[in-house]
Amino acid sequence: MHTHAWRLTPDGEYHWERVELPPLQAGEALIRLRACGLCTGEVMDWYTLRKVPLTPGHELVGEIEALGDGVQWLAVGERVVVHHHAPCLQCALCRRGAFVHCPTWRSTKLFPGGLSERFVVPAAIVRVDLLRVPDHVSDERAAFVEPLACVVRSLRRAGLKHGDTLAIVGMGVMGMLHLLLGQAWGAGQIYAIDRLEHRLAFAESLGATPLHADDAPHTLRDGAAVVVVGPGSEPALALALQIVAPDGAVVLFTPAPPDARFPLPWHDLYFRETRLVPSYSASHMEMRIALTLIANGLPVERLITHRLPLQGAPEGYALLRRAEALKVIVSPQ
Repeated sequence: MHTHAWRLTPDGEYHWERVELPPLQAGEALIRLRACGLCTGEVMDWYTLRKVPLTPGHELVGEIEALGDGVQWLAVGERVVVHHHAPCLQCALCRRGAFVHCPTWRSTKLFPGGLSERFVVPAAIVRVDLLRVPDHVSDERAAFVEPLACVVRSLRRAGLKHGDTLAIVGMGVMGMLHLLLGQAWGAGQIYAIDRLEHRLAFAESLGATPLHADDAPHTLRDGAAVVVVGPGSEPALALALQIVAPDGAVVLFTPAPPDARFPLPWHDLYFRETRLVPSYSASHMEMRIALTLIANGLPVERLITHRLPLQGAPEGYALLRRAEALKVIVSPQ
């Protein structure tokens, strides 16, 4: 059996290629793609190009076409959200809840990848993180489960409490998801911080208080209990450290390149008891919370700005690079 998939090559170009699929093994699943969200992390070249050649795409909802021997809790024809990693649930890291650091989690992947007409899901993922989509949840909404799961992890690790002031630096789609989840979880004032006026206007339409980055230190004199740093840049982190409240948390939501360095303001961090909280990806636990939030009505579909056919994925990535899109959803024709 074969499929067609997008392949990203070392020159940064996308190629629509025919790919032979291996015979389905015990515990595996063959999934036909129904919708895939394009992730802004996939246009972060220093991060993505070191992995090429690859088939990108990991914000997935599909339909089960076939199941390997032994998979009796799922059925052909069911719609499912597909995670691209899954933990073993048995190692020392898993036993203490550090699922995203489990060697199995890090080594599992889809073949050939999400931006494919169909793909094979390994047994480890089928066993732990292939989630049925409720009938009332559309494919487009279901495609938000994985990115929302990352945001669930972010705000849980930050310790956001009801009534806390939340500031979000960088109002791309992940910043907007932090906004929606902050509202759902009872944050008090939510400040949306960016330099792009159209993103500030959109965040305001969702109910946040918009702030140009240059105005944020003056406006947030008392600080925010939680500050989420969207861009993996030194200026974004420096701003976050200016506006976080005493005993507050700064969430490092996006990675920085391996050679990036930041001067640690040790004195201020100590006496203000500022917590720096990295938040990397999401596990099967956050995936289930995210699916429940979406099934219960979190309005993630408001963030979709572009809908394209699967063959238009490179155009979608170009829109993300130019900051002309929030969420791009691609679907087979």
